[in-house]
Amino acid sequence: MNNSSFTHTLYSGATYHTVREHELLHKSQRVNHVKVLFTFFVPSGGVNTLNRLRTAVLQRHGIEAHVLYLYPGSGMQNNNSTPVFTASSDEEIHSLIHHHHYDAIIVTSDISMPGRLRSLGYNGRIIFEAQGLGTREHAMETIQMGVPYLQAHCNAAVIPPTDHLLELFIHMCPWLHRFVIPNMLDTTTFAPISVDIPPYPVLAWVGRLEHNKNWREYLMISSEIIKSVPEARLWMFHDPTLANPEDEVMFRHMLAEYGLEDRIGIFINVPHSQMPTFYSMIAASGGIMLSTSLLEGFGYAVAEAISCGCPVLSTDSDGVRSFITHNRTGKFYPIGNVNAAVSEAVDLMHNIQLRDYIRIQGRQHMAVSFSPDRYAISFREMMTALSIFF
Repeated sequence: MNNSSFTHTLYSGATYHTVREHELLHKSQRVNHVKVLFTFFVPSGGVNTLNRLRTAVLQRHGIEAHVLYLYPGSGMQNNNSTPVFTASSDEEIHSLIHHHHYDAIIVTSDISMPGRLRSLGYNGRIIFEAQGLGTREHAMETIQMGVPYLQAHCNAAVIPPTDHLLELFIHMCPWLHRFVIPNMLDTTTFAPISVDIPPYPVLAWVGRLEHNKNWREYLMISSEIIKSVPEARLWMFHDPTLANPEDEVMFRHMLAEYGLEDRIGIFINVPHSQMPTFYSMIAASGGIMLSTSLLEGFGYAVAEAISCGCPVLSTDSDGVRSFITHNRTGKFYPIGNVNAAVSEAVDLMHNIQLRDYIRIQGRQHMAVSFSPDRYAISFREMMTALSIFF
C-alpha cells in the first residue's frame, strides 16, 4: 500500500464548504456522547492555547474534553471552565483514567506516555499528537526514539499541516494512520481593538529563551533596525520559568553588547487574554512583530498577532506557511540574513500602503481559515475514522 494512503487530510483551509459544515454540526447533536483526554507536559505556549480553545469548541460538538498536565505552569492562569488536571504519579494518572473512562486519549509530544497509559490498564484509542517538537533534528530524534512505542501502543497520529512533520511520519512510521488537522484560532478574541498608542514604534518578540526560538537573531536584527529607525524600542514577551539558564545568561550579555538595555521592555507571563491589547498597541505604534524561530509546528503567537492586525516579519519556519504569504499576509526573511531582515522590516514599517494591505489581508485570512468549529468537525471525523463515533 502506498504510504500516503494512510494520511487523512480532514480539512484543507477555506475550501471546506459551509453547507457541509452545517450538515456535520447538525449530525453532531444527535450522536453518542464521547469523552477524550489531552495530555501534555506543562500548561505553556501554543499547546496550552490549543488545549483551551479545542476543549471549549469540542464541548459544543458533543465531545467532553479534559486536559492532563504532568506539571504545573504559568499557563494555568489562562484556564477556562474545562476540567484541567495536574498529575505525574502513576497512582494519580491511573485513578484519573479509570474514573473517567475516556474513549480516546490524545498524547501531545510525550513519546513515553502511550506505553505508560497501557501499563496502567488503559485499553481505549491512543492518538499521538505532534506539536511543539522543536527543530527538524529534534523532531526526528523524538519520532525515531518513539517508533517502537508508537507501533506498540498508538492507533494513529495527528499533526498540523506542516511539511517536515508529515514527511517524517511518512518515512519513519509508514504503518501509522496519520490525520492532518490545522490548528484553530480564536479570531473573535484576537482581533484589532482600540488602544493607547505607544510614543515609539515597537519591535516585538514572543517566545522562550531557547535555541529553536532563535532570540539572538531578534536582538541582532533589532539593533540594526534602530540604526535606521532610532526611535524604535523593543518589547519582549517570555516566560523565564521555561528559559534555558545558559540562554538567559547570554541574553543579558547580548543586551549589554548591543546597547539595548535601556531600549527594551520585558513582559513576563502576560495573561493570554491581554495579548490582543499588546498586539493592537504594536500595530498602532507603527511597529512590527519579529518571529525568528528556526522551525514551528504552527506558530500561535504569530497567528494571533496577524489576527489582531499586527504586521509580522518571520523566518520561513514551516508551520507559519499556512498563514503567511510574503507581501500579502506578512513578510518572510531568509533565516540568518540580518541585512535582508532589516530591509524587510523597514519596508513593513515605512511603506504605509503595503503595511495596511498586509494587515487587512492577514486579518481576513485568519478569520476565514482557522475557525474553531472547522477544527471540531475535523476532529469528529477523525473519531469516526477510528470507530469512536458511529
